[in-house]
Amino acid sequence: MSQGLKITVTGATGYVGHHVVKELLERGHRVTALSRSGNKASTASGVALPIFEDVNYIGGDVATGRNLEMAFTGADVVIHLVGIVAERGQQTFSNVHITGTKNVLEAAKKAGVKRYLHMSALGASANAVSGYSSSKFAAEELVRASGLEYTIFRPSLIFGQGDDFFGKILKNLVSTGPIVPQIGDGSFPFRPIWAGDVAKCFAQSLDIPNTIGQIYDLVGSKEFSFKELLQLELNALGMKKPLVPVPIFLMDMAVPMMQILGSLAPITTHQYAMLKAGNTADPSKFNSVFKLENRSLETELPKLLKK
Repeated sequence: MSQGLKITVTGATGYVGHHVVKELLERGHRVTALSRSGNKASTASGVALPIFEDVNYIGGDVATGRNLEMAFTGADVVIHLVGIVAERGQQTFSNVHITGTKNVLEAAKKAGVKRYLHMSALGASANAVSGYSSSKFAAEELVRASGLEYTIFRPSLIFGQGDDFFGKILKNLVSTGPIVPQIGDGSFPFRPIWAGDVAKCFAQSLDIPNTIGQIYDLVGSKEFSFKELLQLELNALGMKKPLVPVPIFLMDMAVPMMQILGSLAPITTHQYAMLKAGNTADPSKFNSVFKLENRSLETELPKLLKK
């Protein structure tokens, strides 16, 4: 097992970054953490995360390129995790996912880094239904053409302590009001994966040369419908409420109108499009390569929702 590598992680102080950095430290690597906030760690919804004493924290910005080459100089590996799920001002999918990746790749090559790990997203494609997913695919194209020894990971919904989907979005959806609105028949499929297993895939890939040049869909061992996810959330919160189907055509009209609320909108048009598309894949490829815990959503959900 390769130990003692010098690794720079972008987006290191976010939710997924926290889990990746923790796994890298446990495996004996030396980590430099790059983020816009420096050493202020938090999730997208503002939940504070702990700071690791043995990590070198640096402030920087992938969208502008600020401090990237400095943060990468001397590194053996760059792990690029930066991503957004909703656009706010200059933080657009194009600026963050595409321009940000371009800047990271260029800075990594200037700094002499050869090994590069990239976090994309399940559903990334040129013809994706959302700007989020299409911009993730455009970033992948840059990675594939970079000449670096890359590995691309495409995770599905990621659950664990500090997550925003189950810990905030879905929680608010089932907690507000006497009923739970269900999009259509709620049949859209998902394969959520535990954050610790995502982190293990990143860390273990550094010890497996055959992962170079590969793309892995990271999904859990069990598939759930959206309706089942809503019910699991209710059960974990100890609530009993009826799930009320809302016809797709009504949701198609309502969600765009919600955007007048700005950041207060319960769901963006891009998130809604991705929900309708579902988020699942065959887990066999990456399960044959990586050694994972495969923690179940049913077991972990009550823990992450516990106050």
